[in-house]
Amino acid sequence: MTARKTFLAALADTGVPLDTAFVELLTATAETSAKAVLDGYAADLVELRDGGEARAATRALRTLVSVYVHEGSAYHHCAALLGPAAELADALAEEQYDNGLWEHGADGNPADTAFSVVDLNLIHHLLEEDAHEATTGLRATIERILRLAGPSLATGGVHTANHRWLVCAALARIHARWPDPAYPERIEAWLAEGIDQLPGGEYSERSPNYSAAVTNPALLVLARHYGRTDLYANVRDNLAANLYVIEPNGEVETVHSRRQDQTRVVHLPEFWLQYREMALRDGDGRFAAVAALLQERGTDQTFGETSIGERLAQVLDRPELAAPLPEVAALPDDFEHHDDSCRLVRVRRGTHTASVFGGTDFPELHAISSGLSTNPTFFKMRKGAAILDSLRLAPRFFALGHFRAEGLERTDDGWRLHAEVRGAFHHPLPPGHRRPDGAYPLTDDSRFWSAMDFPHRPKEYRTLRTEVLVREVGGGAWDISFDLSGEGCASPLALELCFRPGGTLTGDGLEPVPGSPDTFQLVSGEATYTVGTDHITFGPGNGKGGRQPAVVDPGERYAWLSGSLTPDGVRVLITGRSPLTYRLTLR
Repeated sequence: MTARKTFLAALADTGVPLDTAFVELLTATAETSAKAVLDGYAADLVELRDGGEARAATRALRTLVSVYVHEGSAYHHCAALLGPAAELADALAEEQYDNGLWEHGADGNPADTAFSVVDLNLIHHLLEEDAHEATTGLRATIERILRLAGPSLATGGVHTANHRWLVCAALARIHARWPDPAYPERIEAWLAEGIDQLPGGEYSERSPNYSAAVTNPALLVLARHYGRTDLYANVRDNLAANLYVIEPNGEVETVHSRRQDQTRVVHLPEFWLQYREMALRDGDGRFAAVAALLQERGTDQTFGETSIGERLAQVLDRPELAAPLPEVAALPDDFEHHDDSCRLVRVRRGTHTASVFGGTDFPELHAISSGLSTNPTFFKMRKGAAILDSLRLAPRFFALGHFRAEGLERTDDGWRLHAEVRGAFHHPLPPGHRRPDGAYPLTDDSRFWSAMDFPHRPKEYRTLRTEVLVREVGGGAWDISFDLSGEGCASPLALELCFRPGGTLTGDGLEPVPGSPDTFQLVSGEATYTVGTDHITFGPGNGKGGRQPAVVDPGERYAWLSGSLTPDGVRVLITGRSPLTYRLTLR
């Protein structure tokens, strides 16, 4: 059988020009990735067979297939790839349960199976279009896997918001190849719930990681392969919102996330092909500028879940993505942007940026749990390479933990964060609620549980009110004023500044905190954190002593679980005692 003329060559025949530099970059990096797969795919097979995790094996197979079918690759129709590809596909088939799912921590997990099915749909399409006789058996194996997986994806459940759209994307392409009325029925049932997009453009999980790696790609598949072209608008709005959380070095702000990335670094390249696709579709110069910037940076940048070499398969699946970008427009680099739906303010002045955050879920739900926004960092700033990753306030008040704002409001000259917390002393139960046997229900005192029937006890409250005013004062400088007051609120507190590792901390008023590596107390004067030619100077210190120890109290919820709220980096504590009025300057 003679292979068809496919992919980029076929696109060229339509008269659409190619972005040659883009294709060459993807091709070269994909070849490097393929070499790594050939050298190390045995580990992916072990992971699959020992733990039931199919995603690594599927991605390895996707990489091999991409360079095998690509006419411009040195691996084009290379026989050396066929054996490893067959091993990976056969192992995927062998480890697939009779219900079509892979283990992924359960007796068949529909949602996590869908990740691999999305990739296998793409792989099957590339192999079918290539139609090389040598891959006949490989195609048959992948077809069996997909046909077996479809019914379970059409009946199985999910456990996160983004999984709904992922399962829909997996089913849409199976249905396009092997129609079954159960597939669109399930897709419609999920889509009828409505796309969970907030007014500011973020999805309900507020997670750049999951927007980039799951939700946006899934919605684009549904737009292309299921006819839901209205979903382009959701992706467009998310990418537009993302323009305001991009850092100059290619990171993306995550402090507002409700998922695991709320304390992790996410990198812009994960959005790369989404910006490229929507730039080509809409002619949006801003989106084109992001795509062009990522292409220019090439391999000299940090990638996230998807390396640059893995993207060739996606472009071969959608050759029109290889067309030249429209004319770029200037990216926003001088703005104050308020996303009220996340209670996040982003300020950028060239290479100087800052984030003000008051949108944790804790004040409303009084819980710390996966899926909630609980990061107590309320301010971050950057001056070039000098990065303050976190500013937090931790009063030692009834062990209630860090300050988490109940609101974020615009003032005449800045932004106001505020919160009020109460701790109770409990009095004897009224006669009607007393029990001679002492067997009272186990109830919650908001910080711990006890068999004391707390709800029916008279209480004597102590109250701590916190107000934080954040003001930009020009030149990358900020003033942050703190006012802590209330009835019976006297308690130690610590303001914790955490700087990105890699710099030098100086200041005559700095003292190491015993037993806490890379942690200092600023007792007096100012200190400076310097990285190269960039620096952040901050202060003043606020004394020391037994009544204001250099201790960060994460709260009883965290302490009991032996959890840690200690951010990675170089930490500086400025301590005090409420009631307190204090102004921190950062410049």
